[in-house]
Amino acid sequence: MLVIFTVDTQTMITGKQRFFDKNQIIVSKTDLMGKITYVNDVFCEVSGYSEKESLGKPQSIVRHPQMPRCVFKLLWDTISSGQEIFAYVNNLAKNGDNYWVFAHVTPSFNNDGKIIGYHSSRRSPNPKAIETISPLYSALLAEEEKHKNRKDGMLAAYDMLNKILTSKGIGYDAFVFSL
Repeated sequence: MLVIFTVDTQTMITGKQRFFDKNQIIVSKTDLMGKITYVNDVFCEVSGYSEKESLGKPQSIVRHPQMPRCVFKLLWDTISSGQEIFAYVNNLAKNGDNYWVFAHVTPSFNNDGKIIGYHSSRRSPNPKAIETISPLYSALLAEEEKHKNRKDGMLAAYDMLNKILTSKGIGYDAFVFSL
């Protein structure tokens, strides 16, 4: 299942970065289509969206346009197959500020083992990891933007990411934990 939503083009990017305390955890839950069903107070505080503004909206309301779409393809492919994933993600606050997170995203299952939604817990990332992953994400985004068709661009960048990981002999989770 591939679920990718677009960013609200009304949001102006400020170029300012937000930070949150290393002891805080941003939590949200979504349905199978990525629509938000729960947010905690830290999500609201950091993102700038109230609970009322968030519920029922796509999780992508916080998607920063400088975040490569291929990383979200990897994320959705992984969690929709029943596996968890860890990822560094650059998010966009309601006012246009950005904030980086180290996300742990897992499927939520019912008693029959069927996926019924997704749960994401996000921590403040290691700044050195962001310094390392930012150039990779920039290269992936540049690959995406080379293509006229957005889907073709995403798939080309996804292939690029997989080739990089294969050359290192590791999966994405191992890669992000190595940073």
